[in-house]
Amino acid sequence: MLRAGALVVVGGAAVPLTGCDLFDRDDDKPSPPDPLEPLAAEAAALAARHRAAAAADPALADRLTPIADAHQAHADELRRVIGRPAPSGAPTGTPEASGAAEPADPLAGLREAERVGRDNAAKACAAAPVERAALLGSIAAARATHVEALK
Repeated sequence: MLRAGALVVVGGAAVPLTGCDLFDRDDDKPSPPDPLEPLAAEAAALAARHRAAAAADPALADRLTPIADAHQAHADELRRVIGRPAPSGAPTGTPEASGAAEPADPLAGLREAERVGRDNAAKACAAAPVERAALLGSIAAARATHVEALK
């Protein structure tokens, strides 16, 4: 493999090789994680928590299902923007995906999760490049609305 700084024989003389190292690329190295991946995972987990709470108390289904659907839409859109499919395993948005046990008052637990999610989305929005800020601002606003809807 030729590397920059190596000597090459040209016309009987040793000449240093300079320039790009075309043959020493590591194309198999995975790309670094996108800063939005934690937010996408959080959106999927929130969808799962809302679906699990609705399944545990069917009287809450009419109230929680639209919120779960919104979180799933956010997770799907974030993954689209990131350019990566949802992780394999349990499908996103299902109760098995949450891994979190709800407290005695499921609405209180969901409100707190929404508050944390709202704050995370707002921080991501403030740090995001302009082409992502509108999406993240919309997600932060939706999560703030969910806090109020869960009162």
